[in-house]
Amino acid sequence: MASFKNLALLVTTIGLSFSLALKPTMAQGWSFGGLFGQEDSTRKTEPPPTISDQEAIVDPSRSVPDSRSEITLSFAPLVRKSAPAVVNVYAARAVPERLSPFAGDPFFGQFFGAPSQREPRIESSLGSGVIVDPSGLVVTNNHVIADADEVKIAFADGREFATTILLKDDDVDLAVLRIAESEEEFPSVDLADSDGLEIGDLVLAIGNPFGIGQTVTNGIVSALARTNLSPRDPGVFIQTDAAINPGNSGGALIDMQGRLVGVNTAIFSKSGGSNGIGFAIPSNLVASFVRAAKAGGEFNRPYVGAAFGRVTPDIANAVGLARPTGAIVHAISDGSPAEEAGLQEGDIVLEVGSIAISDPDALGYRLATAGIGTSTTLTVLRGEDRNTLTIALAGAPEDPPRDERILGGRNPFSGAKVWNMSPKVAEELDLPLETDGVVVADVARGSYAARFGLRPRDLIIAVNGNRVDTTSSIEGILSENWGGYDFEIERGGRRLVRRVR
Repeated sequence: MASFKNLALLVTTIGLSFSLALKPTMAQGWSFGGLFGQEDSTRKTEPPPTISDQEAIVDPSRSVPDSRSEITLSFAPLVRKSAPAVVNVYAARAVPERLSPFAGDPFFGQFFGAPSQREPRIESSLGSGVIVDPSGLVVTNNHVIADADEVKIAFADGREFATTILLKDDDVDLAVLRIAESEEEFPSVDLADSDGLEIGDLVLAIGNPFGIGQTVTNGIVSALARTNLSPRDPGVFIQTDAAINPGNSGGALIDMQGRLVGVNTAIFSKSGGSNGIGFAIPSNLVASFVRAAKAGGEFNRPYVGAAFGRVTPDIANAVGLARPTGAIVHAISDGSPAEEAGLQEGDIVLEVGSIAISDPDALGYRLATAGIGTSTTLTVLRGEDRNTLTIALAGAPEDPPRDERILGGRNPFSGAKVWNMSPKVAEELDLPLETDGVVVADVARGSYAARFGLRPRDLIIAVNGNRVDTTSSIEGILSENWGGYDFEIERGGRRLVRRVR
């Protein structure tokens, strides 16, 4: 299994420092304006060739092959069809400069003078994206545009456009952008059914490695349904040996019909460069994400209401499976879709629909691609019998309401944002679905809560011997005058006790 430190996300980040004040615009180079500042005079002023220039040197009689047997000369027809829809993504955010702790102090001002007005530092990340709708919907990775104040895209022919972020999600590492203030029809690629891929299929990777410009590499599908790549990426991935490098994040993985089969997202590398082991998010999950973006909502995973675990070799031997595969049911919530479907503790889910699953991550992926509001079948092993159950997929309920509170006062919790736990909150914070009580959603920097070591996702169990069940109950407990605080929290499955005097 790949270690987390070796799994590199494919985004190139550059730190820049310059003033945001209005200045005369230079007459040459690329201009993004706003946070992207002034043009870089070191860039080449020659515009890249337009698509029409490139097509002028291509034999027009060559077309996209109808079958694999026709792939004899070149991938050029495929590139000509799909590459115009792959764009460069530029994201920028202003990072406040850290000032000396003595800045503004009158005493030290006598010796060092008034603090100078420092120019803000701009961080710019370079990645890739692919247009999946002629109206201008662009899919990229969330980590390319995360925390960005401004996102722009550039075509290979030199055209540039501002974008707005329609939807982004850190867990699946996807984002959908809309090209702003344009009514033209853009080149786009169709989404293929990634379930139709087979190991050994030829694929092309198109992106913007190292920010040098659009680049095409080829390879094969090396593996399917890769899971457990790292703690950060619990999803399911397509593995390919097509050369993928930093800057390819959000780029396209294309099949031999010129369709999108995956969005390139990470590589396994100790050096940061391509080692022939790259990973892409399957297009079926991308399609589900794009549907959510078009609907104007959130990307919600279907709520099953059951806790699943891996099938170990010992379990597989005990139940008569030829190999450890599937997901075993550990617990079921009352009134959940899992209970209504007839799932029981100890059941082993082997298939979703007609597709075999290898582990709980693969189960979650299959349910996510099916989507909320649909029903699907589960093939389960119960004892020696195989049963087919139908489960209705719905969004996780927010019951009880989260009732957000920001705790104040002079106590170890001051500055903590807390929520009531619910299946919806558990899903958002990646906590076990059966978790209840009160959870820390965020901690303000420099607050008492931060100083005393409270962290997001901590569960608050008790304060001074009083059980904490709701956000209102902890506010009530903290409103009393205490000489000190003994509190119990749960972090990562471990109970911790703190004493503050």
